[in-house]
Amino acid sequence: MQTIHPTLATRFGRRTHVLRSHEPLAEDQIRAVAPSVFAEGKHVSRSERYTYIPTIEVLRGLKREGFEPYMAAQGHSRLEDRRAFTKHMLRLRHAGQVQATETRARDTVNEIILINSHDGGSSYQMLAGLFRFVCCNGLIVGDVVDDIRIPHKGDVRGEVIEGAFRVLDEFDEVDEHAEAMKALPLEHGEEIAFATAALALRFGERALEDGGHVPAPVTAEQLVEARRPEDLGHNLWTTFQRVQENVIHGGQPGRAASGRRTLTRAVNGIDRAVSLNRALWMLAEEMRKLKA
Repeated sequence: MQTIHPTLATRFGRRTHVLRSHEPLAEDQIRAVAPSVFAEGKHVSRSERYTYIPTIEVLRGLKREGFEPYMAAQGHSRLEDRRAFTKHMLRLRHAGQVQATETRARDTVNEIILINSHDGGSSYQMLAGLFRFVCCNGLIVGDVVDDIRIPHKGDVRGEVIEGAFRVLDEFDEVDEHAEAMKALPLEHGEEIAFATAALALRFGERALEDGGHVPAPVTAEQLVEARRPEDLGHNLWTTFQRVQENVIHGGQPGRAASGRRTLTRAVNGIDRAVSLNRALWMLAEEMRKLKA
């Protein structure tokens, strides 16, 4: 039986291999960056009750139902004996969603995010996501769609496929939330308030030895800067997109805690990127509710 959890229940290490393509990934491409998708068995730490079905077999089942992978990633394990079984992530699109995007000339496409491992670090999990073509950003939907987690027992393949269709059915609601953000104008002060909250999510408070605090390396004004003409505009959606890209991709000039000039770093760890992406979406949702 599928169980629903309100938060992402997995962790990835900082060193993570990632591959994204504008075309469906072939199995040899996935194997090159995420070999644990093809693990030949479960880790020795798993009990007899653990139903071992390699992620590639689940993926092949999903492909027969019209789902194709466009991104693959694998985390790093410090323990050598777990590296062949460690957590991995796939982002998939359904053929119907791809066709709808092409027909409507949309700037985003819906994606289903599949996470798993074979060392006990993660059950099968599915999240809702959006991919934005103009900046190649993979957004993670906040709490609009419930996350689905499936334990390694019973009919895992069938449960995952059923769960994928459940997430797919919820994308109409995701689209409604996105359209509501696009229709909501923001004053400059409101944009700065959103960016200020995003700064706290990204950098937090960095304590100095004397018990004081230093500001984040960049300002809220920098986070609302547009990187391309498509991001110009003063509504919640465009503000969210500008802030999200500047927070996740980094590269903005600022000052380190020591006072030296620096460039902000990109958020490269998948776990951190996923959690931060989701937090930014939920922040945008809260502002939408306040403004409604």
